[in-house]
Amino acid sequence: MDLSIPLRIPSRVVPVGNLPLGGDYPVRVQSMTSTDTLDTRSTVAQAVRMIEAGSEYVRITVPGMKEVENLREIKKELSRQGYHTPLIADVHYIPKIAEIAATIVEKVRINPGNYLPPRVARHASHETDNGKALEQIAGRLSPLLKICKDRGTAVRIGVNHGSLSGRITDLYGDTPLGMVESALEFARVCSHLDFHSLVFSMKASNTRVMITANRLLAERMRLEGMNYPLHLGVTEAGAGEDGRIKSAIGIGSLLADGIGDTIRVSLTEDPEFEIPVAYNILQAAGVRITKTEFISCPSCGRTQFDIQAALEKIREKTSHLKGLKIAVMGCVVNGPGEMADANYGYVGAGNGKVHLYRGQQLVEKNINELFALEALISLIKTSGDWFDPAP
Repeated sequence: MDLSIPLRIPSRVVPVGNLPLGGDYPVRVQSMTSTDTLDTRSTVAQAVRMIEAGSEYVRITVPGMKEVENLREIKKELSRQGYHTPLIADVHYIPKIAEIAATIVEKVRINPGNYLPPRVARHASHETDNGKALEQIAGRLSPLLKICKDRGTAVRIGVNHGSLSGRITDLYGDTPLGMVESALEFARVCSHLDFHSLVFSMKASNTRVMITANRLLAERMRLEGMNYPLHLGVTEAGAGEDGRIKSAIGIGSLLADGIGDTIRVSLTEDPEFEIPVAYNILQAAGVRITKTEFISCPSCGRTQFDIQAALEKIREKTSHLKGLKIAVMGCVVNGPGEMADANYGYVGAGNGKVHLYRGQQLVEKNINELFALEALISLIKTSGDWFDPAP
């Protein structure tokens, strides 16, 4: 039985401005402004902070006509300052807003739960009414998709657990299955209208619901021959440690399955603080390496040197070596085996003594810990893996 897990389930490439999504492209990181969209100066300033923190897409809410029109000014000012990061308009209720936004920005996010007329959403629970609802979806979507096709604008179908339509909840309940069915009917309509620049998201504040919905959608798309990229995120994750852990569980579990092409960590904090968390999740899941990875043990009674101080000194000197794995281990009992995939190892060998490894090869023995850091750096340099940090 093949127990291997793909690094990433293959998805189609969806162009999003100058930064394509899906396929073999890196898992993209994005966030969303929290300013008043009518306040051009504040929104641009926040977007710049997000971009400089590493946000590859910037999402901006457009609740009304005034806000969507002001996207032009925001985009113009960002461009004037030299920023050409793709913008995403977040649209909830009014199809016309999405249509205008599609002429301005590179991607539009719509919520299917709010895209049906209230009458259909409440009453279309029978098979015949379901067909009628799909006709209405097609009728309301087709103007947007025509604009998007002409302009090269992508669309995200953003399904939220808390905003499924009445028709979907009548048929499937407020469940992960209902979320998936809501997404799939929009996917089928878009396919019928020959529009494929689609991204899907299954978001919930409950991590188990979010994980289940994404896994189910990935499997259902596979069975139906679809390969649209997936956007991952836990909504209302919170702040501080709680929000970070919740996001890591939801997003990281799916990335470990090979699911996901773009992520957003939703914290009750300024959006630029979401970006480092996102990159840390990607690094921990092994799908996008953006820095040095340090493998270190918690230490035990066998450790006979100050491993915490050693780790901090090594991190300080080598944290710029993107892509390298450096292990700092307390002893030779388990250290060499536990650091099996590290590029370099710094392993306690006795009272104040350190062994150095290149991969699994022991290259220097019983170095005094006072000189072990310099010896490690020298080993990395002579092995051709060293480069000086950027100024």
